[in-house]
Amino acid sequence: MPAQPRRARGSRRLARTLAVAATGVTVLALPILGATTASAATPTVATASSLGYANNLDGWIRASLQVMAQHGIPGTYNGIYRNVIRESSGNPYAINLWDSNAAAGTPSKGLLQIIDPTFNAYHVSGTSWDSYDPVANITASCNYAAARYGSIDNVFGAY
Repeated sequence: MPAQPRRARGSRRLARTLAVAATGVTVLALPILGATTASAATPTVATASSLGYANNLDGWIRASLQVMAQHGIPGTYNGIYRNVIRESSGNPYAINLWDSNAAAGTPSKGLLQIIDPTFNAYHVSGTSWDSYDPVANITASCNYAAARYGSIDNVFGAY
């Protein structure tokens, strides 16, 4: 049998190193490419901060009013503020665990104490799908109040 040419030991090691390195680069490049593509498709949701307002009750109401105006939902600062103070004292994480809604498994949540089925039905596009999100909670609640009572301004008790 004829003798096969022998490769130098260093060249084999270099070939293996390059093959492993190339595989590593490919694996690392895929998540970076995927992340760039996914983040470009993620829609922006309206928050007080993204709309230029403070991240507090005043800012949440003002941001909600801006989104409401874009969607033709009636309501005023005073009407929203009055109802927020009555329903949650301004706590965006307030939850009612003792009324009939809670007993039925759907507690009222957030600034304006909205239940999830109502939040989902009256959700306003461009806001978060999180019912605890202050802007989403106010905007969906005002959308519901507009459909049921004409405006949040016409609500003076539990609704």
